[in-house]
Amino acid sequence: MLIIPIFVLMERYFIQLAYDGTNYHGWQVQPNAPTVQEQLEKVFSTLLKEEIKFTGAGRTDTGVHASYFVAHIDTANDDLETSPDFIYNVNKFLPEDIVIHRITRVNPDMHARFSAKYRTYHYRINRFKALFNRAYNYYYYKELDLDLIKEACEMLLAYTDFTSFSKLHTDVKTNNCKIEHATWEATDESYLFEIKADRFLRNMVRSIVGSLLDVGTGKTSIEEFRHIIEAKDRSRAGMSAPAHGLFLVDIGY
Repeated sequence: MLIIPIFVLMERYFIQLAYDGTNYHGWQVQPNAPTVQEQLEKVFSTLLKEEIKFTGAGRTDTGVHASYFVAHIDTANDDLETSPDFIYNVNKFLPEDIVIHRITRVNPDMHARFSAKYRTYHYRINRFKALFNRAYNYYYYKELDLDLIKEACEMLLAYTDFTSFSKLHTDVKTNNCKIEHATWEATDESYLFEIKADRFLRNMVRSIVGSLLDVGTGKTSIEEFRHIIEAKDRSRAGMSAPAHGLFLVDIGY
């Protein structure tokens, strides 16, 4: 008996979403710990009645937030983009700290991670003890020398190897990143650090923020900051800033 294989045409979709990372051990699925990817795959698989796997634009660490995140899925369903009720139903079943904003059909060669040209992160710091936004800002009361911090931010643009700001023993092939810009702005009540690069290493932004705080308080001089970068040694950099102040805010394709 001749068995003719049945080929199912799969469609690829980009999923634009946001999440509060407080209750999750990061984006990526891992054993015995809740993650954002796990929650999404569970709901999408149930609603679409097929096994759905998400591929994210990158990892975020435990407790880190994303106001803008992109992932892709492959599915036999060909009308997710045009279905008016699907996003509503997905959001109804997802936990309150994850939300889907948009679903867009893309070419099959588009990839949420490898097609991305840049990512932008914000790190938010409160200068005074806050109440209602305390889960999304790091409270840092010390006075900072903004001119020194901005000089250090400019210095970051001259380098590509950021081993000194990377978590140890990761499985990446290179610690090279191209930072397009890094800025530090202040208001009466807060600081905002913005950094944009083609890619980021694990723990990189939080480690940079911790080192910039050391520069701003005079603990680390500008020349010492330069030596930290050039040393390619994580033990030379400052302590990582807490995760809850960090947001992934943009991804460009």
